[in-house]
Amino acid sequence: MIAYLKGIVHDKSPEQVIVDVRDVGYMLEISNQTYDQLPSTGDEVELLVYHHVTDNDQRLFGFANQNEKDLFELLITVKGVGPKLGLTILSGLPAQEITGAIVQEDKSALSKIKGIGKKTAQRMILELKDKISEMVDATYTPDGSTAISSNVKEEAVSALQSLGFKKRDAEESIELAAKGEDFDGDVQQLVKKALSQMDK
Repeated sequence: MIAYLKGIVHDKSPEQVIVDVRDVGYMLEISNQTYDQLPSTGDEVELLVYHHVTDNDQRLFGFANQNEKDLFELLITVKGVGPKLGLTILSGLPAQEITGAIVQEDKSALSKIKGIGKKTAQRMILELKDKISEMVDATYTPDGSTAISSNVKEEAVSALQSLGFKKRDAEESIELAAKGEDFDGDVQQLVKKALSQMDK
């Protein structure tokens, strides 16, 4: 299995990129998020790869960062959401809006994405809401402090980044969630409040 590719951008479009790795061209399907982060043609790039293998086909999907790849792998666990639709979802909304819509059970926001109907949006919410919560709960636990420390905020920011948020957006969301509150060192509670404020 291919974990990542490092080479020269031979050609690119919003849907795919061809990476020249020692005179072998690899075609990777990508989202708009990854396309926006690609360097110019002729420059070096390193992309994480999801290698999709079926009985009749093999396809490579490329990602500019681990957060996007993690969210993609979470999306394709939903019944009826394959890799191609997973990329469409990532291209349709910023990662933080996708996770925020799932946590808030906002079917209308998800349904605005091309190819996502209300039934698929409902399945995404039902099948991913708990998984997103478990990702936060399993990785970030209370540290026992009695006030919101910088360490708690940093852990909360990291938790949001693991869900696909950009660092700057995560920091702003956590700062807003922490105002006027005492979470007693509870990173989970702080993260969940930040998520609940999304799209308000």
